[in-house]
Amino acid sequence: MDRKNFLLTLGKGAVVAGLVYCAGCASNNSDVPTAPTNVDMTLDLSLSQYSALNNVGGSIITNGIIVGRTSTTSFVAVSVACTHQGTNVQFQLNNNRFYCPNHGSTYSLNGNVTNGPAARSLTKYNTSFSGNILRIYS
Repeated sequence: MDRKNFLLTLGKGAVVAGLVYCAGCASNNSDVPTAPTNVDMTLDLSLSQYSALNNVGGSIITNGIIVGRTSTTSFVAVSVACTHQGTNVQFQLNNNRFYCPNHGSTYSLNGNVTNGPAARSLTKYNTSFSGNILRIYS
């Protein structure tokens, strides 16, 4: 095989590999979980299952929602499923974002897409905090 044929074969292989890899990316998102609706729940931060929220930068996932603590008195809550393919996003306060480890989509703390491949925003929920009680609601 001469150099030209080798490079041509190599290039074709790379194209095929890329198409196979991205075939899942072209899905119609029908398998992405829908964001919870009619949300109204309270979390008692004195309970151990919510202890991560006692620290600024901490987060938890509950009932399809990721909740993160942004300051001593503020929280953010959005739907946890990336709108691209449904992978759970991660709260990254140091970067002021939610991050999807599957394909690298990022969202602002308001849930808006800041980097694709995701094209739709995460659903944002309201929060209120009093004493040890955090309320999350639509």
